[in-house]
Amino acid sequence: MSVSESNNCVQGITGSVALVTGASSGLGAHFAQLLAGKGAHVVLAARRTDRLNELYQRIVDEGGQAMVSCMDVTCEHSVSDALGAIQDALGPVSLLINNAGMADSRSFLKLDEASWQNTLDVNLSGAWRVAHQVTRQMVESGRPGCILNIASILGLRVGFGHSAYAASKAALVQLTRSMALELAPKGIRVNALCPGFIQTEINAEYFATEQGQRYLESTPAGRAGRLDELDGAVLLLCSDAGSFINGVALPVDGGHLLGTV
Repeated sequence: MSVSESNNCVQGITGSVALVTGASSGLGAHFAQLLAGKGAHVVLAARRTDRLNELYQRIVDEGGQAMVSCMDVTCEHSVSDALGAIQDALGPVSLLINNAGMADSRSFLKLDEASWQNTLDVNLSGAWRVAHQVTRQMVESGRPGCILNIASILGLRVGFGHSAYAASKAALVQLTRSMALELAPKGIRVNALCPGFIQTEINAEYFATEQGQRYLESTPAGRAGRLDELDGAVLLLCSDAGSFINGVALPVDGGHLLGTV
C-alpha cells in the first residue's frame, strides 16, 4: 500500500458498503465523494440517475468505487427494490448517510396541506423508511453498522418561513435519539449532523444577493459554510474514531445557534 493510499484509509469507512441518499447534488454528492476517497464502496442513491451517473464517473476516475441506485425515499417498494439490488451486488449496507431532503420555504399562513405533507414525506418518513430497512439488513447480517441522519440547525432552532422544514428536522433529531437508544445493543450507532447554512448550488444564487449577504453577515461567522467544513464531523461520526459517540445531534454552523437571527 502506498503512503497516499494509507492516508486515505479510515477505520470503519474503508471497505464499507456506504449508502448515500440524495446523492445527486449538494451535500449528498459531496459526502459520497468524501467516503469514496476514504475507501468506501459508495452507493449513490437518488431519483435523478443522470446526475448520479456523472458523479459515478467522477468517483471512478479518481480511483474510487461506486454504484448507482435509483431510489425514491417516499416509496416503500422503491427503497426495498434498491436495497435488494445493493445487497445482491455488494452485500448489506454497513454505513448509511440519510441525506435525501427538501425545503419548501413558506410562512406558516401560506403553507398548504400538499407542501406540509410533501416535506414530512421526504425529510422524516423517507429517512425513517430507508433507515428502517437498512437496519434490518444490518441486524440480519449480524454485523455492526453506522447511520448518520442529516438534520439541520433548524431542527434545533426555528427560522421565519421554515415551519414545515423545522418540524421535520426536529422530528428527525428525535428519531435519531430513539434509534440510537434501541439499536446500540445490536452494534448500530445512530447520530445526526445538523449543518448551518452551507453554500451549495441550491442556495448560491440567494447568498449572492444583497439580502443574502446581509443575512450571512448578521451570523456569528459572518459567512456561509463550505462543504468541506462538514468533512471532519462526517468522518468522525461515520468512523471508528467516533465509536463511543451515539445519539448526538451535532451542529456544524459557525456558531449560528449562539446568535439571535
